[in-house]
Amino acid sequence: MPTNSTEPKRNVVASILGLLGMSGIAGVLIAALITPVIAVAGVAANSSITLFETLPDYLEIQPLQQKTELYADRNGQREKIAEFYSQNRVEVELDQVSDYVEKAAISTEDPRFYEHGGVDVISAARAMVVGIIGDSGAGASTITMQYVRNQRVQAAEALLDPEERDKAYLEATETSIGRKLQEMRLAIGVEQQYDKKDILRGYLNIALFGGQVYGIESAAQYYFGKAAADLTLPESATLVGMVQDPNVYRIDDPENLEASTQRRNYVLRRMMEEHAITKAEYDEAVNTEITPKITPTKHGCMNAEENSQFFCDYVRKVILNDPAFGATYEERLFNFQTKGYQIDTTIDLDLQQKVTESLDANIPHEVDYMNLGAAVSMVQPGTGHVLAMQQNKEFDETDAAADSRSRTSVNYNTDFAYGGSTGFQVGSTYKVFTLANWLQSGHSLYESIPSQTRSFNLANFQDSCNGAGGGSWSPQNDYNAKFGSVNAVEATVQSINTSFVAMAEQLDQCTTRDIAMGLGAHRADGQPNETYPSAVLGTDTIAPLSMATAFAGIANDGKSCSPIAIKGITLRDGTKIDPPKSDCKQVIDPNVARAMAVAMGGVMTRGAGTATNPGLGTIIGKTGTTDDAYDTWIVAATTGVAGAVWVGNEQAFVYGDGSASKISLRDAGLAEARHAIGNGIFSAAIPEYGAKDIPAPTGDAVKVENATVPDVKGMSIDAATAAIEGAGFTVAVGEQVNSDVPAGSVARTNPSANTRTPKGSTITIHPSNGKDDKKKKPEQAGVVMPELSGMSYDQAIDALSKAGLGNANNTFSWHGPKGGKVSRTEPASGSTVPPNSEIKIYAN
Repeated sequence: MPTNSTEPKRNVVASILGLLGMSGIAGVLIAALITPVIAVAGVAANSSITLFETLPDYLEIQPLQQKTELYADRNGQREKIAEFYSQNRVEVELDQVSDYVEKAAISTEDPRFYEHGGVDVISAARAMVVGIIGDSGAGASTITMQYVRNQRVQAAEALLDPEERDKAYLEATETSIGRKLQEMRLAIGVEQQYDKKDILRGYLNIALFGGQVYGIESAAQYYFGKAAADLTLPESATLVGMVQDPNVYRIDDPENLEASTQRRNYVLRRMMEEHAITKAEYDEAVNTEITPKITPTKHGCMNAEENSQFFCDYVRKVILNDPAFGATYEERLFNFQTKGYQIDTTIDLDLQQKVTESLDANIPHEVDYMNLGAAVSMVQPGTGHVLAMQQNKEFDETDAAADSRSRTSVNYNTDFAYGGSTGFQVGSTYKVFTLANWLQSGHSLYESIPSQTRSFNLANFQDSCNGAGGGSWSPQNDYNAKFGSVNAVEATVQSINTSFVAMAEQLDQCTTRDIAMGLGAHRADGQPNETYPSAVLGTDTIAPLSMATAFAGIANDGKSCSPIAIKGITLRDGTKIDPPKSDCKQVIDPNVARAMAVAMGGVMTRGAGTATNPGLGTIIGKTGTTDDAYDTWIVAATTGVAGAVWVGNEQAFVYGDGSASKISLRDAGLAEARHAIGNGIFSAAIPEYGAKDIPAPTGDAVKVENATVPDVKGMSIDAATAAIEGAGFTVAVGEQVNSDVPAGSVARTNPSANTRTPKGSTITIHPSNGKDDKKKKPEQAGVVMPELSGMSYDQAIDALSKAGLGNANNTFSWHGPKGGKVSRTEPASGSTVPPNSEIKIYAN
């Protein structure tokens, strides 16, 4: 920085007038000087002083518009990821600005700045003479007067009503003697209120430097890529020269460089004439070429830190949707762009990077046969902090995104109000809320559930919200699999549709809805979740962030915390602003949540979620696949982190052929991509956030209540049914068998009479066909396992059903790819399968 140069020498007249300008009679003197001009304007000369004195002399200094900045954590360090503004400004103190800037501004704009009291009497007199001959009062603006004008402009821009704003702006900027008089009067008042250094600091911070660049610090950063304190003499002169006509002299347009150089050289000459720099400094500076180093800011979410654009947009919408930040949307937007919020967000940039890498490795941004979408949300149980949010698209708010399959501004992870998405059908992931209702209603994990494929009477389903409906419904299992009676654990692990519909038939659908929404799994379009029985199987469209939140609540002992993206907000002066808070509430009993974890843990260790489980601790979860595999999900959680992965049809229609048919992810070979993504994100998250053991449940949730199957041999079907149901079981009628009892009466049951079986189990009655086969071998207690080797999944399930194993309270599990062929079974073919056995089918 230069040393302080010799103060400019003033002539005697200037010094006297300067003293007058600093004195209390400045207003009288100015009024006297402008009397001829006022007279020409049609006002009597003897009233001119009175007119000037009646103008307002107090200007309320408005806080300068400041940038809002978003920050996140990367490896324990605070890092800026985005900024927003209507005026790109960073306010600084004078000691943070090069001395050259101060000297350039004073030398060029107001050489007598430190001598006058807000109005330069000499310049004012000269300007008024010019005004009489037609310049309408232009010129003669001191730094203080320019500061006054900029303050009035900023005050006008803060008005939200367009008519009021335009009127105030015109009053602040019109070229007229009246506006000049107001500036003079207000400048005198400002000088009486503030120190010269404060006025100069305010001037340098408020000044426009072209486009949306305001203030000397932002100008230095944008045009030269350095702080204002580090500006050289020619750089300082260049920037100060812009103030006269910013959009003519701005140097980010190469066509302006010649004019800007001339303007800079004028500033340098004035600095030399005012003895602010030496002749040698002047000679060196004017021979220096202007070399811009344009450094754009990260303004807006499209320019946010790589990988964080969709999260950035979510944070912005959180502010713009919250009345705490302004009574109207317009007020909230203005505050967001001007108040200088310093927002610390919850995102973990290291985890965000891992999520992005996992998505990119498994899902392309676009394919040519469908609108392929994928999204991941990760949250922290107990806090609601959103740790990661990503999708397989580039964030683009321009109109061009409408014609692109790889770019969009729609955030698949959030509700419509926070990103424009209406969510996606969640399939079987929604079953966990029926499980919660089942357990909360006093049922047990190990209570037997009749899971045969059958027609359900919809009038039997209770709905205290909307009333029961009517008609019938025959839900099917995936691959048309057939089951007998299973317990809630196996129903969850194997995701048996018929089991959950049978459970729902005994529950209030309104309660299931309330549990889901209470945990955070609400529809993305803002409507209440459905209470139709079909909703049990996941027909509601829900956002990934909402599903991650719900599962985090289950892993957190049933206490769900609404998602938040902001940890703290301060203004640049350190004033704290209350951020949105997570609403944490106990939605389900801790023991119910722990019982749910038993079943959901089985999904991740021996069910369809196994491929997602990285084996780094206790993890619970549930998969989901909608009809025809148009959408696929894996939602999982540990005590430390929860995540939802969706892969599916973004808009669900094929491009080009006009058929408007959806594409199955199975047909596209993408049905298992969710697991590759899920394994990647949990492998990265669990070491950081943990996966503690979940306490074991107790009480009714895990009770096993057995009863004895009554001996009904020889009874009529109706009598046998009444006896079996009276013992606490349900009844199914199987195929006729040979027996020594009369045709039509009960020959035997499965399980057999006098067997101890869990209450609620299905007891299959086999009627007699009246044929007594005396030569038959003694009846075995069970069914012979058929040979399944080489069969497909569908063929194997059909063979088991035909062998009589479909209604024998047995459970089936398929180990291997669904498209594979059977290699072996447990029990092996030819062996006897007792009732209530698990049949394991292995495929390759």
